[in-house]
Amino acid sequence: MKFSESWLRSFVATDRSSDELSHLLTMAGLEVEEVEAVAPAFTHVVVGHVLEVSKHPNADRLNVCRVDIGNGNIAQIVCGAPNVAAGMKVPCALPGAVLPGEFVIKVAKVRGIESSGMLCSAKELGIDEDASGLLPLAADATAGDDVRRLLDLDDRLLTLKLTPNRADCLSLTGIAREVAALTHTPAQFPAITTVPVTGKASRAVELTAPNACPRYCGRVISGVNAHAATPEWMLRRLQRSGLRPISALVDITNYVMLELGQPLHAFDNAKLTGTVRARMAHAGETLRLLNEQTVTLTDDILVIADDAKALAMAGIMGGDDSAISLETRELFLESAFFAPAAIAGRARRYAFSSDASHRFERGVDFAATRQALERASELVLAICGGAAGPVREAQAELPARPPVRLRTARVARVLGVNFTPAQIAQVCEHLGFSFTQENDAFVVTPPSYRFDIEIEEDLIEEIARLHGYDNIPSLPPRAPLTMLAQSEDARTLHRLRQTIADRGYQEVINFAFVEEAREADFAANNDLIRLANPIASQLAVMRSSLLGGLVGTLQTNLRRRQNRVRVFETGRCFKRDAAGTPVAGFKQAWHLGGLAFGGAAPEQWGSAARSVDFFDVKADLEALFLPAVARFEKTTHPALHPGRAARILLDGEPIGVIGELHPQWAQKYELPHAPIVFELELAALTKTHVPSYAEFSRQPPAIRDIALVVDQNLELQAILDGLAGHCPALVQELRLFDVYTGKGVPQGKKSLAFRIVMQDTEKTLQDTDVDSAMQKLIDYALSAFSAQLRV
Repeated sequence: MKFSESWLRSFVATDRSSDELSHLLTMAGLEVEEVEAVAPAFTHVVVGHVLEVSKHPNADRLNVCRVDIGNGNIAQIVCGAPNVAAGMKVPCALPGAVLPGEFVIKVAKVRGIESSGMLCSAKELGIDEDASGLLPLAADATAGDDVRRLLDLDDRLLTLKLTPNRADCLSLTGIAREVAALTHTPAQFPAITTVPVTGKASRAVELTAPNACPRYCGRVISGVNAHAATPEWMLRRLQRSGLRPISALVDITNYVMLELGQPLHAFDNAKLTGTVRARMAHAGETLRLLNEQTVTLTDDILVIADDAKALAMAGIMGGDDSAISLETRELFLESAFFAPAAIAGRARRYAFSSDASHRFERGVDFAATRQALERASELVLAICGGAAGPVREAQAELPARPPVRLRTARVARVLGVNFTPAQIAQVCEHLGFSFTQENDAFVVTPPSYRFDIEIEEDLIEEIARLHGYDNIPSLPPRAPLTMLAQSEDARTLHRLRQTIADRGYQEVINFAFVEEAREADFAANNDLIRLANPIASQLAVMRSSLLGGLVGTLQTNLRRRQNRVRVFETGRCFKRDAAGTPVAGFKQAWHLGGLAFGGAAPEQWGSAARSVDFFDVKADLEALFLPAVARFEKTTHPALHPGRAARILLDGEPIGVIGELHPQWAQKYELPHAPIVFELELAALTKTHVPSYAEFSRQPPAIRDIALVVDQNLELQAILDGLAGHCPALVQELRLFDVYTGKGVPQGKKSLAFRIVMQDTEKTLQDTDVDSAMQKLIDYALSAFSAQLRV
């Protein structure tokens, strides 16, 4: 809502400064989004009365003017404006004047003729972009008067960012009511009188959709002069409110809408047939609107129609066929109340909006429908002349304004400030709310223009607004705090995030909405969970995997020439599940996903450059699992490279996957080479083992190495599992330290070297004990894996 500050002050003469007024409105919930000056600063510009105009002797396009600048002083000024003429009154910048852009006016000679000042256009004063000629001033302006005062150029424009519930402030009357209540200053509104009926013309009105339009008023005004000029004061207020003047009749309806908040519409009465009625549209009915758009209506659209056709989309926009023009001599002026539910969303359905629909869908004052019609009639008769016919009105059941009970104790509990009954009564009086008092409670009846007052909390908000949000003390909460027990067998999400961040990964947060193609590529998910109202066409389904978002993050970094990327994300993934919780039919599990791309280490002189590989990321995950030890088994996954992917098991349960991205997706998503990715179930990671005591041996260990030659296709994990299951008790550690193929190893075979550490807690091991344990392991390996000892 944009309006002129001087127009507001004509309704409520508060002594608050502009800045104080802006702060006051903002702290009352009517946020002042912008304050701007009507015109930039300039000085010494007065009204000049052009007395004579003669051609410049040395220039074809210049004129020499004699200008009365007040107090009988006549100045000679050279002017090149094409519209300069004797008798007109225009802005005149005197010598010494400073115009916008620090342009200083001096006495100067122009083609040999002395010029003592400059006659100005609107652009030169910073008022408008029009530079086609001089800015004409009112004929009754007095020569020598200050132009800033004459045109009220010290005015400021305020733009309010209103919340949808404050439709009552979409008018100067509504804003003035607020300022009056906030400053305890009485408001003075223009008196609205009943226009005398001097004409006989009238048109019947009828309601056939009373729920959508419970009140409709109209009158015929005959003999109007549509060519009449809109008064300067009205033009100024319309333009400063962001509306473009059109013609006197249209300007009057717009002015009353801004003044009272009631949208009006004027029809050319000569283009109407029979009774005017508010009805629902017929399905398939068409209407050409004032914006030259032809719409096909549905049966839930309210229209204003006569006996022959639809005339307007009610409360939204009039029709072109019944519009007034400069040839209009008789108009039918409409003022109505349309139910917000009947208007809301209808204009947006046809991809446009209007000032009328913006107000009606939020709610206008249904008690002021007739007053707005009388106000508009008064202005039409004063500006365009004519004779007003009788008002025809049809009324059904208007919205109820049920009283709301307000408890004094409840106010104190919600706001934390004790208000006396007298203070609450004063707030209600300032707001114009009628009420009755019952002990410490108030029964308040909201006025017809306040659709936002429905429950007790709404009234409490009004008290807070008028008291001032910044006057409510900010008290720290006081409550007993108890530290909750934290189980030793669980790790927090924060600890997990810190652990992986310590490995060089950076956390990212992606949308839980993804593109369908990424769900198919990275999760092979065909049972998609679609959004009913996606924020963008490419974010239409819920993710079932974090991998798609991580690949998207990699793409973004590569476009910004970041060639080494380590990122991870924790978030929910969504799948259909008949037994899912907490939402029936869906499983919403927390996952942890990560991606590594580029060099294994930042570029440096101390180590050779190489790309990150599967084993680098596997080491990161092993550090994340500690003290638990995870198993990695070969697997296949739709997002991962065949043969370079493994599923991860913890305590025998699969909890995720790790591997190199499939070459097909690396090519599709234009990646220089495939990154290493992983995705884990977060619930499995938050569980950990409680540390338990084990005796530490003080005896020296015995270390032996064996090298087994086995089949190339035999998996290491199978050998480790087998050996671990047949280790004597004194074997404390069994690990692989070398893999060899080549000279000395038969084709199709590989050599695996294991280090075996043996130790006893009570005695030093003898050679016979060590040899016996080693022989037992060798015998098992030779028989179980068809292995050979490599010597």
